[in-house]
Order: sequence, then structure tokens, then C-alpha cells
Amino acid sequence: MGSLEKSQSLPIIDITSYLSDHDPEGRLSTSSAIHSACLKHGFFYLRINNFADPSEPEDLTKLAREFFALPEDEKAKIAFQNEDGARGYARLKENVTNGKADNHEAIDFYRPVDNPDKTRSLWGENQWPTVPGFKEKYEAWVEKMKALGLIVMEAMANGLGMTPEEWEGLRAQVDRSFWVMRVIGYPPLPDDHDGFSCGAHKDYGCLTFLYADPTRSALQVLSKNTSGANQAVDKLPVETGAEVGTWINADPIEGCVVVNIGEMWEVWTNGLYKSTLHRVVHRGSNYRIPFFFEPNFDAKVEVLAAARRLQSGQPKGEESDKKYDSVVYGEFLLKKVGGNFAEGKGKYD
Repeated sequence: MGSLEKSQSLPIIDITSYLSDHDPEGRLSTSSAIHSACLKHGFFYLRINNFADPSEPEDLTKLAREFFALPEDEKAKIAFQNEDGARGYARLKENVTNGKADNHEAIDFYRPVDNPDKTRSLWGENQWPTVPGFKEKYEAWVEKMKALGLIVMEAMANGLGMTPEEWEGLRAQVDRSFWVMRVIGYPPLPDDHDGFSCGAHKDYGCLTFLYADPTRSALQVLSKNTSGANQAVDKLPVETGAEVGTWINADPIEGCVVVNIGEMWEVWTNGLYKSTLHRVVHRGSNYRIPFFFEPNFDAKVEVLAAARRLQSGQPKGEESDKKYDSVVYGEFLLKKVGGNFAEGKGKYD
């Protein structure tokens, strides 16, 4: 069904037990809850009020508002075309998803690289607004989200039943995360706009941590725990392809970030976890700050033994067959974002 379902909701999971070494039972409960959420939804709320002060992301949105209020020629000074085609500012409707212009503007930042070269896709330098305090506060948030990424990855490893040695192997694939941070400004979606604030897509990396603005009914997640044919919603086009489900709202909850898994987790879990379609239909004029915690650029992502054990129902050492081919994350990423905005090609196409 394509109608927007309001009765369903995503689970809320508290990460506090993983912020110290003194709550093993709490850790087991947290890992089990994350595992269940990844099996059922691919999305969940993560309560982080004991990890990050709510004033931090609020400061970030104030800085974003100050930047997006600048004249277009000022914002264009850090346009992504000035660098590697990925890092920098994209004006309103410049990004495309599913062949339609997205009604948002954004600044994209990536992990800094050695020997930057803006003639290589993804290999340039980040372009920072000159708004006072912007760079310092956003860089502090990056460090906090990188730390959160490793915490959640450990909880997920435990939820999958990985051994300590297996977790260390997985950690070595993400300890130099080729992270991405977006600062997104959404004007109200016009009633006659033939598209979305951000069209339906799956994230292609590892984990997304979204600090959501107060606007309700904006982030929508395709829940597959239903049956029926997809239909148009709010006179917007059907864009779920062959996937069937119900759009549910992932409205902001104070003290939480929205977390979803990317396509690399499909590979790691041999399809046990699935990356979930989501979209933004934004009727307000606020800001969102998604942080993408990704594998290392050179990480070889392949099916985890723990996932195959779960799928086979066998003791450790006896595993089911692999269904997913291994991928080198950097090569996968380049295929996804290389030439992002050229000839109607979108970031998520």
C-alpha cells in the first residue's frame, strides 16, 4: 500500500549501556534490540542524550540557517564544481533522484584525504563556509559521530553473535571511516513540484545518523511489514519500483537521532539486514544534518561468518552459503557518486 500509515512506529533504543563497561546485561539488551530493528525495519531511533548535548546540533542548525540565508553568489563561492564534483555546495534542485530534481540545497563534506587532487572524483578538499564558528562546530560534530559509529558497530557485532576476534576484524574495516556529512536546507515543498524534497532512495554505505529538525511528517520510511499495491501519496508519484510497503513517518524525537543501515550491511549480513527505501517530503523550512558513517575507502566488504551462522542455524564453524559478492567500498562509492550531478544523474541513482 502506498497510503501513509500513522499507526506504525520505529523502535527507540538507548545507547547508554555502551557508554561504559559496567552494564553487560544492558549491552545484551541493546544489541538484541538493534538486531531486531535491523531485521524488521532497517531503521530505528537511537537515544543519545547521554552522549551528546542537545545544544550541539541546535547550534549546527543555527549556523546552517545563517549560511543558507546568504545571497546565491556568496554560497556559490564553495560550489562543488570548484572542487572534485562532490565536496561543497549544491544549489536548490541541483541534485536529482529517480530522474526528478530534489527540492533542497546542501553542503557536502567528506573525510579529508592524503594528497588531495580536485581532478579526481571524491579526492578534493572540503570547502567550508566563512560563517564564524561553522567549521569548528561541525568538525566537533564529525568527531562525535565517528565515535558513535564505532559504538553502534560494536553493538551490532554483538547482536549478530560475532566473536571478539571477528569484531576486531570488522572494526578494522571501519576504523578510518570514509565518512560523509551533509547540511541540508529545505524550503517548503511547493504543491505543484513534480518530485520530492529528496526522492526515495537507499543509503549505500554503512550507518546514517540523522539529526532531524522539528518538522513532522517529513522523513518517510517504506515499511515492508504490510501487503498490497503501492499507490500515490499526497498526489506525489509512486517511486518504490518493485518494492511493496507502507510509508510511515519517522518524526523527530527529542534526544534521539534516526539511524538507518546502508547497503554495505546487506553484504556483511548476506541479505539478513536490508537497506530500506526512504524519502523526504518537507513542508516546513528547516534543516537536517545527516552523518554517514561508512567503511574505510579501501575496505573489502564481504559476508560475515556470523551472519551465515545465523542464517544456517548452525553452531559456530558451520555456515550457510554466500549470496552476496564482496565489494571494495571505495570502488562501490565511486560508481555511485562519480559525476553525481551530470546529465540528470543523481546522488542516489
